[in-house]
Amino acid sequence: MAGNNMLEGIRIVDMTSVIFGPYCTATLASMGADVIKIEPARGDEVRRVGKPAATRGMGPCHMTVNSGKRSVTWDLKTPEGQAELRCLLKQSDVFIHNLRTDAIERLGLGYEAVKRLRDDIIYVHCSGFGTEGPYAGRAAYDDIIQAASGAASLLPRTDDNPAPRFLPMAMADKVSGLHGVYAVLAALFHRQRTGAGQHVEVPMFESFTHFLLQEHMYGRTFLPPNETAGYPRQLDPHRQPMQTADGYIAVAPYTDERWVRFFEVTGYADFLTDNRLNSARSRFQHLDRMQIKMRELMLTRTTDDWLMLMASHDIPANRVSDLDEVFQDPHLQAVGFFRKRTHPSEGGYLEMRPPVRFSAGDSADMRPSPLLGEHNDEIVETLGVNRTQQGSSRSA
Repeated sequence: MAGNNMLEGIRIVDMTSVIFGPYCTATLASMGADVIKIEPARGDEVRRVGKPAATRGMGPCHMTVNSGKRSVTWDLKTPEGQAELRCLLKQSDVFIHNLRTDAIERLGLGYEAVKRLRDDIIYVHCSGFGTEGPYAGRAAYDDIIQAASGAASLLPRTDDNPAPRFLPMAMADKVSGLHGVYAVLAALFHRQRTGAGQHVEVPMFESFTHFLLQEHMYGRTFLPPNETAGYPRQLDPHRQPMQTADGYIAVAPYTDERWVRFFEVTGYADFLTDNRLNSARSRFQHLDRMQIKMRELMLTRTTDDWLMLMASHDIPANRVSDLDEVFQDPHLQAVGFFRKRTHPSEGGYLEMRPPVRFSAGDSADMRPSPLLGEHNDEIVETLGVNRTQQGSSRSA
């Protein structure tokens, strides 16, 4: 593969499913790692999400979170499947899975067992909850983690609807997947320095809660607490996209200097003479009043007019895009974020270019997302396994 291959030569055995683990391993594949996805006969559940373009099991989410990988379907409940996987693990650098501890132990693939196959292997367990707590072993999905972490309580703080609600994306899965990426990279770096492999646990609940509370721990940071949890700026119900004369816009003056400039350039400098807004400290304490006034002013001009005015005075602003409009965003088009590619079975598709840029080279030229079991024979051949003698372990 051409391009950025910083992880070239690193082989990863990926026994994860849905989004958490697959997003992690797809990110590692984008940096050149050889990721071999072990799937059951029915395939990863994410293959069946959404309407496939042509082939059953090639749904749109599979096309994104499993790009860059090779797929094998080995029946791990058979001696043949176990033999093939053990042979592969001996030749691999990382083993990553998201099975619960009791399930992986039943397969004979706990850390100590895998370590006996390769002493310096990086063994990564993507779990729902840390094994040291009372929730250990529980099944966990994005909804469960958003509920447990407090994330579902955020939207009710910003409007008049008291019902807890999920943030409408698989945020806990994806955030935890990125925690998995740095965990793998750190463990590989540690092995390079010391020669030692290790067991790494990436618990979803702890990962997402750590992410969530960076700002929202707020007053609970101190002992005893001096305020409640929840960062007021983020929870301000008035800090939302604002309607203009012909659409919606987001404006974020953020610093006191820019707030003052906003009211000056709009001709409302007198608004800040109010004794609740006549100093930087008082303006910070009454941000809601400025947000309300800004919302009123937005209705007086078109979105394009506001964008031109804000840009000319260095006040951050952007039109509010619908999801389908993002694909025409001029910045994303200019940086080549979306790449048109042709899949061998599915035809044309869009690939997202990895967002991080390295001066050592561009991102790897990713393999297209694999068909279920597409690489069974290819991987077995590289392992030197004699299937004639042991029989095929390909799942029926």
